Amino acid sequence: MRVKLPVREAILNRRTYEAPAEGRSDKLRLDFNENTTGCSPAVRRALAKLTTKQLAMYPEYQAPTRRIAHYFGVRPQELLLTNGGDDALRVFFDTFVEPGSSILICEPTFPMYRYYAEIYAARISVLRYGSEMEFPLADVVAALRKKPRVVFIANPNNPTGTLVQKEELRQILKAATHTAVVMDEAYGEFSGFSAMPWIYKNPQLFVAKTFSKVAGLAALRLGAVIACDESLALVRRAMPPFPVNLAALVAGDAAVGDRATMRDYVNGVKVRRAWFAKELAELGVKTFSSAGNFILANFGPRGPVLFQKLEKQGILLRERSKDIGPGFVRITIGTHSEMRRLLKTIRKEWKKPD
Repeated sequence: MRVKLPVREAILNRRTYEAPAEGRSDKLRLDFNENTTGCSPAVRRALAKLTTKQLAMYPEYQAPTRRIAHYFGVRPQELLLTNGGDDALRVFFDTFVEPGSSILICEPTFPMYRYYAEIYAARISVLRYGSEMEFPLADVVAALRKKPRVVFIANPNNPTGTLVQKEELRQILKAATHTAVVMDEAYGEFSGFSAMPWIYKNPQLFVAKTFSKVAGLAALRLGAVIACDESLALVRRAMPPFPVNLAALVAGDAAVGDRATMRDYVNGVKVRRAWFAKELAELGVKTFSSAGNFILANFGPRGPVLFQKLEKQGILLRERSKDIGPGFVRITIGTHSEMRRLLKTIRKEWKKPD
């Protein structure tokens, strides 16, 4: 018997998304911007209280949604919980993007925007960050005149660390009269700026959040979409009835109840981020201003050899030579001891350029 499955052409024309390699738990994980200090102890206590009866039930959302919405400073009807930050991005394709319609992105950026666009057979309009990783505001405003279905802006941007602020956002929203503007704030807590207060006067604005970074819940997959209730109601139509599992709900609820732990982590990252950038500069390594929990650095042509040496010693960084240029790497800001270990190894293996 011959079988030929009717696979969509968009799927046949793309490669599978490659997740991080496994076997990372015992290594120095400075490659995927995880919170290396871990989640709040309150999260583990809350998870330990789950009963077998609760695990046998479908999850209930009202109470945790109400408390998480309060944490973000919005009303429950302005918050949609999702199965991780990636799922928070997928819903915009389900809601707004049809085959052949266009989306707008600025690269280098989070690869999931392109990933979903290819799956949904969308046309991808691509702009580029500048040589100093500056946001291409004028080009974005001009491109919005062509009315793409969605524009995705990581803010701060991953991997450049670039932050779009008030005046730039104002110009983007003014131009986006027929476009859903998605501000992906996966790293927003580290920047001091959020677009969330803007949702009330801008129905085209959607803010995507994640609990993977500042809350340290990457393994549990919890994300959110925030928008005015009328616009978010459209997105809800594309969602299944139980998108988030109970463990993620309980963990997220507990995490927002312990703001002090998240605040201490953010403050520590900011201090270590500035210190580490200064240390790299003294080694002759160029870095770019970052508003996230990471730094983009350029070690030049000899960088890839260094990164291989570090990996052999159990130190993982996120090389970006392929999409930015030879020697570019994104480095997560870990704990003080982790950054000291990384810096010590770099000094041992790296020679300052002549």
